[in-house]
Amino acid sequence: MTIGTEIGAAWSARVVVAVEHCAAFERVFENFAGVVSLFEWDENTKPVLWAVEGMFDSSPPKAELSARVALAATALGIQAPELVIAKVPAKDWLTETIASFPPLVAGRYYIHGDHIKGPFPDGKLRLTINAATAFGSGQHASTMGCLLALDGLFRGVGRMKARGGRKVRGLDMGCGTGILGMAAAKTMRAPVLCADIDPEAVRVTRYNARKNGLAELAPAIMSDGCGDRAIRRTAPYQFITANILARPLVQMAKDLSALLAPGGCLVLAGFIRRDEAMVANAYRAQGLRLVRRVRIAPWTTLVLRR
Repeated sequence: MTIGTEIGAAWSARVVVAVEHCAAFERVFENFAGVVSLFEWDENTKPVLWAVEGMFDSSPPKAELSARVALAATALGIQAPELVIAKVPAKDWLTETIASFPPLVAGRYYIHGDHIKGPFPDGKLRLTINAATAFGSGQHASTMGCLLALDGLFRGVGRMKARGGRKVRGLDMGCGTGILGMAAAKTMRAPVLCADIDPEAVRVTRYNARKNGLAELAPAIMSDGCGDRAIRRTAPYQFITANILARPLVQMAKDLSALLAPGGCLVLAGFIRRDEAMVANAYRAQGLRLVRRVRIAPWTTLVLRR
């Protein structure tokens, strides 16, 4: 089964800004657009330029979007970027994207879509994940950073033991497609609970877990933050991944840290280097210490231990 949908003609609205300003302009679009995406526009500029693009079913409200772009720019103290609105012809976007995805190698992990038929490299843990309507195919640098962090963390797998005779358990908070939860579950052969606020992410994660033979080890639930009963019931966790955004991670610091077992590790990502200290300090205040940092410019992944 291919997760792809033929869509009719649509509209896009796009601004191109320095990577550190992406989050502000992402918020401009998210109340109007059906889908908001970020992608590298020009890696040769200083700072690196990224595009923030919203997709719309009909012609977007140009005047209101322009005003909001101007307000966001004023708040940042920068010149307002050009707002480009264009009609997009009908196309099976997901199927086309699937066909363009090359395999991804991150440490021990080999991630590929259905269109890759092999041969596959020996000695790798292989996951099949297609481009989907939820975030997290592995191609984004923050996901790559998390996979590399997990690879390093699980090289010390013999030292990761649950105390008091409990089973080793993991949590993937903000699971997207489930890529991190499945990678951890497949490595450890231990249950990893995948949670997301987005019902589409939960659906896609469940599909991917079945496809990779991990339905029992990587179940997915809907949860707004850390308060779901299922999350609390299976805590504490020996490892937690959270590839979200800087400010939500800071807001969740107390609750997320409380779910971590003594000696457990927390992998945090989804933010750029500028926000690294803010995120790290929020978790240090909860008694965690930084043990590893993975930087794939400009994105940062932090590994902290209780």
